[in-house]
Amino acid sequence: MAEVKEYIESGVLELYVLGQLNVHEQAEVEVMMDTYPEIRQEIDAIEAAMEQYTLNNALLPLGNVKDRILKQIGAMSTSMAEKATPLIPLNNTNYESKIRTLRFALVACLALLFISTAALFSTRNRLNNAEAQIETLSIEKEKFASTVNYMKQTNADLLKISDMSKDPDWKTVKLAGTKMDPKASMVIYWHITGNHVMMDNSKMELPANDSEHQYQLWALVNGKPVSLGVFDVQLNTAKILVNMKQITSAQTFAVTLEKRGGSPSPTMDQMIVAGNVSI
Repeated sequence: MAEVKEYIESGVLELYVLGQLNVHEQAEVEVMMDTYPEIRQEIDAIEAAMEQYTLNNALLPLGNVKDRILKQIGAMSTSMAEKATPLIPLNNTNYESKIRTLRFALVACLALLFISTAALFSTRNRLNNAEAQIETLSIEKEKFASTVNYMKQTNADLLKISDMSKDPDWKTVKLAGTKMDPKASMVIYWHITGNHVMMDNSKMELPANDSEHQYQLWALVNGKPVSLGVFDVQLNTAKILVNMKQITSAQTFAVTLEKRGGSPSPTMDQMIVAGNVSI
């Protein structure tokens, strides 16, 4: 009995069920099967387990994939039948039928696995391409939205400047460069009744300030400087007009370069532009 147990555990019976033995080895298994009922029972159990495993793990193809697989199986089966080495028939035709069914099931599983893998690979590529296209469209959409906003803002500011010329209460004050930078210049719009003060970014010629400094706008009111706020020189901005603090009266406007956040009083040697109001 130890010999029978050792023979069962050798793995030769699994190879026999799968048809992987040569003629001599198959004959040996059949002799052992006729001699020892335990071996025949083990072969029956192996065939039943493999058949059940195949049925449990079979995947049903979708759509026309099923027809494609069946055609491929038919072609593969015909090719295998033409090239196969004849096997010595088993003593029991039931075993021969089960093995043939098992072989066809295994071939079907392998064919389905191959086609499924190819389909998944193709689907993954299409998804990657779709994601890339979506990302590109999103970037283009953001650029387009930014351009539209820029045009809207610019158009609104230009219309505002155009309307200013029709209102005599709007005063245009041109600020010229000082010894600090003779080439510097900028334009201020001041509404003498509404008290609004606006800077024109499109007509500003000031050196870019660093991260530790800001420009500060001043109005000289009866000889006293009044701060109208701080600002940075922004070369790329959609806003042409920048609102500053309101002022009820002013004789002169000037800009100084101060520490970031501004100063309570102007640093006179850092005055970069100045201009008088013409009433």
